[in-house]
Amino acid sequence: MSRAKLEAVLRDIGPLAVAVSGGVDSLTLAVLAHPLLGKGRALMAHAVSPAVQPEGTDRVRLHAAREDWDLTVVQAGEFDDPDYRANPVNRCFFCKMNLYAVVAAHTDRPIVSGANLDDLGEYRPGLDAAQKHAVRHPYVEAGFDKAAVRALARELGLADVADLAASPCLSSRVETGIRIEADTLAFVHAAEQLVQTALQPNTVRCRVRGEGVVIELDAAAHDRLSPEDAQGLTARIRAAAPPRVDASSLRFAPYRVGSAFLVHAR
Repeated sequence: MSRAKLEAVLRDIGPLAVAVSGGVDSLTLAVLAHPLLGKGRALMAHAVSPAVQPEGTDRVRLHAAREDWDLTVVQAGEFDDPDYRANPVNRCFFCKMNLYAVVAAHTDRPIVSGANLDDLGEYRPGLDAAQKHAVRHPYVEAGFDKAAVRALARELGLADVADLAASPCLSSRVETGIRIEADTLAFVHAAEQLVQTALQPNTVRCRVRGEGVVIELDAAAHDRLSPEDAQGLTARIRAAAPPRVDASSLRFAPYRVGSAFLVHAR
């Protein structure tokens, strides 16, 4: 793993389009590629949809303005796909198929993603979609894992990006098999913002499950959650829930990675 090897991969690809989500991986790749390849040779494509957190979009626009990127903002289009909306176990496949198709419609350049070596060890159906669209993964080709990406971000002076917590799309909070709806995702985001403001946790996830709503917190935040805080937040979160979401049994729990993802639903 080395920056020189990563730069060599990017130069080998030549003019390209970076799928920029607003997270540490893709933002760091975009910041590296832009000056390396030269003006006009690195197109940044950012997709918006009800599943994309607005903070990520704001982050992309900020860096685009700061660094004079050639930025294209597109509608991801996954909400027009009934397979995606059904929220099957491989929902991410349909999401990425739509994303890469939309990006490809705006450019004939090779598309590159921010996937790194750590992603290869997880169930990532979105990588299957990437393969179908011939998407390249420069970090993987250069041997970068997540820690190496964060180190590169710091080297590039991206203090506002290097330590960003993982922040998957809002649909990842909805239990497998529950239909994806825009108002459900808006509620998820609003609930997480309420908790973030009140408790300042390192991690918060609002899970919409068949059993009801669960607010997951990192261990430290969960341990310091007082009954008064829980009661006040419960009332505010319930008030924000749309009719389709049953928040009557809302509870708080320790954070578990992918706890809304039901593999047995295949």
